[in-house]
Amino acid sequence: MSSGHSEARSLAVLLAQLDPQAGLAERHLWLIALCAWLRGNAQSVPETLERLALLVDTVQAQPETCARLQAWWQALAGAVDITPLLADFGFAPRTALFSELAERLRLKLLPSSPETIDAAELFTLALPSAFDAQWLAALPDDLAQRLVGLLSDGPGLHARWQRTLLDAMTYCAGQILSTGFAPELRLRMSESAREAQPFAALIRDVESLRIEVLHSLRTPDRLEQAAQGLRERLDACRAAATTVYAHFEENGISVGLVFRLRQLRARIVRVRELLECVLSPTPALHAARLLGHLVQVAQERHSLRAVLATNSSLLAAKVAERSAETGEHYITRTRAEYLAMVRNAAGGGAVMAFTTLAKFALYGLALSAFWGGFWAGINYAVSFVLIQLLHFTVATKQPAMTAPAMAAKLKDLGSGEAISDFVDEVAHLVRSQVAAVLGNVLVVFPAVLGLCLLIAQFTGTPAISAKEAAHVLEAQHLLGPSLFFAAFTGVLLFVSSIIAGWTENWFVLHRLDSAMRYNPRITALLGSARAARWAHFLRNNISGLAANISLGLMLGLVPAFAGFFGLGLDVRHVTLSTGQVGAAAASLGLGVLQQSAFWWAMATLPLLGAINVSVSFYLAFLLALRAQNVSGVERTRLYAAIRSRLRTAPLSFFLPSRQAS
Repeated sequence: MSSGHSEARSLAVLLAQLDPQAGLAERHLWLIALCAWLRGNAQSVPETLERLALLVDTVQAQPETCARLQAWWQALAGAVDITPLLADFGFAPRTALFSELAERLRLKLLPSSPETIDAAELFTLALPSAFDAQWLAALPDDLAQRLVGLLSDGPGLHARWQRTLLDAMTYCAGQILSTGFAPELRLRMSESAREAQPFAALIRDVESLRIEVLHSLRTPDRLEQAAQGLRERLDACRAAATTVYAHFEENGISVGLVFRLRQLRARIVRVRELLECVLSPTPALHAARLLGHLVQVAQERHSLRAVLATNSSLLAAKVAERSAETGEHYITRTRAEYLAMVRNAAGGGAVMAFTTLAKFALYGLALSAFWGGFWAGINYAVSFVLIQLLHFTVATKQPAMTAPAMAAKLKDLGSGEAISDFVDEVAHLVRSQVAAVLGNVLVVFPAVLGLCLLIAQFTGTPAISAKEAAHVLEAQHLLGPSLFFAAFTGVLLFVSSIIAGWTENWFVLHRLDSAMRYNPRITALLGSARAARWAHFLRNNISGLAANISLGLMLGLVPAFAGFFGLGLDVRHVTLSTGQVGAAAASLGLGVLQQSAFWWAMATLPLLGAINVSVSFYLAFLLALRAQNVSGVERTRLYAAIRSRLRTAPLSFFLPSRQAS
């Protein structure tokens, strides 16, 4: 009871402060205070509705207060135009993703002022909580009608509300029209969608509805016919916009275009919501529901995560799909493919032996941190590209490519057979990684060892000094930070796969292969035949080149930049680390076998390979699962099936079966 008296006293104080003659900011501050009183502790919807009922009862019992409230409402409605709030709230002021990110960041960091005629700004100040959407959605019709009655003593409020809704529909339809005619979208629509021209007649249909709603002699049949015509036009506009996605499937994705399409489809939905509100037999109730929806929009409007997640999901799917196409080449399913992987990895290990020696040579130049990292990155990038062109393999580059290929099998998990097929794919993948790591490591170590011995034989001095050799063994010590650095290297491997997928998508989106093949300036310079060969080569290899070059530069430059900021990060790539241990062993001679540091380093190497592979694979696999919208329940089933296979057939993850041919 005491709580009820306290609420009544607070309401009495609040109503006593109501002054329709006050300034703009003071009137808006009173509205904000009233909404805060209604919200209470924002824990109980029934309690908020009881407070609203108390407000209505109190004002109805006080004619003088009711008159002041109506005058205050007229001053508010005259100063603030609600039409932009209904039509444009929640949409980007400019149809570009990065400008929207900047706008949301501004809304999060900078405070808003109640001294405003912007209805959207006032709306977010008065109803800032997600709880406001809950109580507005639960508002009963009778209470909503009583509240409307407090604000107006005649039918004029309903007529003004209808005109406001119709104005908002016209505004929103104009935005849809301009977006639908934007060249970057129109040229990507299907030919039938362009010929139908659904956007051209949208404004006319909205104006036809306006006439039927506001005309005093309108009949229900004519009104329903105009409303149905507008619904069909909106469906046609939405269908035309959807045809753009088919163009993305064939020719690459632009995040900016995806963002504009999502904005377009959301505006079409907004027009339908406004239409249902105009036609509603319970306008007060539908107005409350519409305001509740706008509160939810306001919550998303302030979220950076929401806009990034919404507009990057389709790009993530495309990046995963393009990586999957490349990753298929890295998965072995038969004994012949398994042995071929070992041979290709052995070739990669042989190339990496020369990379290791080149790295020590760069150390000997004593370059500054940046230039040392830069030329080390160039060394890695050239080696990785050479391995690609020779059709060899670097083991740790595989997982970030193969995870999307494996997740592509998850598009249909409705049957147990699909789960079993997926587990088979996991076994194929793990075997492929084992073959590639073994091929790299078992060749790079003796190759570096042999090259170092040859250098010592012909020059009379070891390839690296004893001090450098001791430093290598110390840096690879199992009890040091090497395992953490290996995990960090796995992140860089994943990032390189993202760069590869994005680069290929960008290459395809801008049709650069076609430009190289047919552009007159390029064909005049290279000749038609050579231009066609280059276009074909880049179309097939652009993803691998981007991955190799970016990975090489990151392996060289990231430690240099991290050192500048005092982070002390380094990289541990299993193949390079194995080569370095081989060089140290050659420098120290047979006596190295008696040093514990050597055996600690040797114990670290297999763990480096496992961590490189597992971290890059895990990150890429998470991206692929998100791209395929695999639910948590389905993931649990997958993990259980993998554990079951490990218990029943553990060797299948390391060696191909004899039946595989």
